[in-house]
Parts: sequence; structure tokens; C-alpha cells
Amino acid sequence: MVKIVSLGEEYTFQLGYKLGGLLSKGDVVCLTGDLGAGKTTLSKAIAKGLGVEEDVTSPTFTLIHEYMGRLPLYHFDVYRIRKIEEMDELGYEEYFYGDGVCLIEWASLIEELIPIEHLWIHITKGDGDQNREIEIKGTTEHFKWIIEELKQI
Repeated sequence: MVKIVSLGEEYTFQLGYKLGGLLSKGDVVCLTGDLGAGKTTLSKAIAKGLGVEEDVTSPTFTLIHEYMGRLPLYHFDVYRIRKIEEMDELGYEEYFYGDGVCLIEWASLIEELIPIEHLWIHITKGDGDQNREIEIKGTTEHFKWIIEELKQI
């Protein structure tokens, strides 16, 4: 696990952009943190790093948006999920174990469904308006390598 302090939205964007460039087919990235912590900002940057040209928005009411970049990006926002069974209706396993990258905002709400191999990112508001503490944990050597690369920023 590594803890990174972001002193502004631009740094958070750089971190996400680099992460997007490092992700591979089948990767699952879990984002957690309070409302307004920066999950969607980080999501947009990850998408750009994956080569997504569309404007990325939080899929709050549809639960999932799909984007095409160098890999498909499946962007989940499970904030409004009421029952875990709603994920079955989405066919989540096809996404989680598919050929793209899954990015899941509010992942702690469906933690029991998250694959064992994942990257977990928790964002908290720090001192000041733009400061954020970003904790990143990986469950595989692949993700640990990604974390080491992100520490270079």
C-alpha cells in the first residue's frame, strides 16, 4: 500500500492519466471515498490515459457507461445500488472478467463481488480545498508494479 498526497486537481489528473496508461485487459480498479473526494476526477483521467476521447461522466443513474479507448472501459458507479442482486441484472461478471478495464466508483458497496485481483484506491479530502490523500493497494504483482510506477510522479 502507498499513500500519495495530491495538492490539487491537476496532480490527481496526472496520477489517473498515468494509471490509465498502465492498465491492462481484465484489470479491475476500485474507487472509494466521500462525496466530492475526487473519484470522478480520477475516473476521467484514467479514461484519458486509456485513450478514451469521449467526455466521461459519472454513470450515477444508469450504473454503467462503456467507452472505447485502447481497451474498452467499463465505468460503474454503484452509489445508488440498493441490493447486491442489481449487479446480477447488469451482468457484472461479463464486465469484471472480460476484455476491458473495469472502473468501479463506490466499490465498497459491492465489495463481496469484487474479484480477488484488483487495485483499490481510497481518496480522502485533506487539508485545504484541493488537497487529497490517495491510498492505493494492489492484490497482485501486476498491481504492485503499477503502484511503483505511480510513485514516480
